[in-house]
Amino acid sequence: MSECVLRTRDLRKEFGKGDALVRAVVEVSLEVAAAETVAIMGPSGCGKSTLLHLLGGLERPSGGSIEVAGSAVDRLGERALAKLRRTAIGFVFQAFHLIDELTARENVELPALLAGRSPRVARRRATELLERVGLADRASFRPAALSGGQRQRVAVARALSNEPLVVLADEPTGNLDSAATLEVLRLFDSLRATGQTLVIVTHDSRIAATADRLISMRDGAFVDETRLTGGTRGSLGALAGLEG
Repeated sequence: MSECVLRTRDLRKEFGKGDALVRAVVEVSLEVAAAETVAIMGPSGCGKSTLLHLLGGLERPSGGSIEVAGSAVDRLGERALAKLRRTAIGFVFQAFHLIDELTARENVELPALLAGRSPRVARRRATELLERVGLADRASFRPAALSGGQRQRVAVARALSNEPLVVLADEPTGNLDSAATLEVLRLFDSLRATGQTLVIVTHDSRIAATADRLISMRDGAFVDETRLTGGTRGSLGALAGLEG
């Protein structure tokens, strides 16, 4: 069995108190193996994004536990948590969160520089990643000069900058049209094929269909789980209708 990269036990997140109490995540237990892609689907407001923020240490849980690469995320201090986020976790957001004043290459370099790598090493890694995502010829472009699909591919390259154990993607195609969605879909499928561990929260069944495992979420809790293998996993060929 593959090594477990990410694990939660009875994870909870609550906001507010008394009559205003909102249970955003309710007793969620999850294990993600190395090289596995897990998609989490559910309606808007069901707690998907909150869960992802908990997994990545962007939010503190109200209860339960989270482990990433053997580290107890819920028990780490802020400095140790920041280091774990820089070195073990890559984030891809719906809104890209690129820095407008920086070029594509500089955006991808930034996490490596923040992690203490030399400018030369960070530049080499960024160049390799932009080539990998098909944007070597756009390295000197700023985000405003890139299409939505290109910006999201830059964001994926940035997430891979420090060779994270797991990439967490929050609605990565939510702001994209069909053609750009296909670009990103191809990229995530290639990441899965090369053994990158991925957790993707999405409302898009086309993205979810490329995962190894699909978990359905409702009202803060997991309600169903399906393993997608062979004929049950969507192929890029079957999803090519996005172009039309």
